[in-house]
Amino acid sequence: MSVLELRGVSKVYGQGPTEVKALSAVDLTVDAGQMVAVMGPSGSGKSTMLTIARSLEEPTSGEVLIDGTPLSSMSRNQKAKLRRRTVGYVFQDFNLLAGLTAAENVALPLELDGASTRRARAAGLQVLEDLGLGDRASHFPDELSGGERQRVAIARAVVGDRRLLLADEPSGALDSASGRAVMRMVHDACARGVAAVVVTHDAQLASWADRIVFLRDGLVSDRTTPTGPESLLTPGPTAT
Repeated sequence: MSVLELRGVSKVYGQGPTEVKALSAVDLTVDAGQMVAVMGPSGSGKSTMLTIARSLEEPTSGEVLIDGTPLSSMSRNQKAKLRRRTVGYVFQDFNLLAGLTAAENVALPLELDGASTRRARAAGLQVLEDLGLGDRASHFPDELSGGERQRVAIARAVVGDRRLLLADEPSGALDSASGRAVMRMVHDACARGVAAVVVTHDAQLASWADRIVFLRDGLVSDRTTPTGPESLLTPGPTAT
């Protein structure tokens, strides 16, 4: 069963002369253990797609399913629980809480979901150790490099029983070496069975994915399997 499925998802803002079609009948399926990169120019609908997949916004038409369950059938509380337990999100600007250590930041979703502080902190520390960040667990965000902060953000996004990882330009604020380290962490999470959708402008980083989807003006303009970053520089004709 697919972890994430978008079926004919469209999103329209405004109406009449001010109408903007952010997404137009987008289909996307992501299985467990699979990484899909989404590329396209600014304004092509990439971030809108992630916001809808995260259940923070409703599509104008179409359906989103997570683990086979339509989001449209869920209440607001059920969607909030889904974001706490199943769907992890990684921001370009890290979005870590400055007053919490790395381990405390990672543990926060579990604590918000009702886990005891002791249990949540232990789980957070274990994820950091699994991802090679155990020695940074007691450091605060301003004591970490940009690459380390983003890797902590990824650890927070996969802690617990998260099944889906959504990342919006996770390497956009990083140097190339840190960007590769971030993508390696995403790749490792997928190797453990997590499904991932990563928005990126960087062909080098997109080449880590199993599949690449190109968006333009809200439409899927191409899909490809990367054979190297050079193959992504010029998308081919529209796929059928």
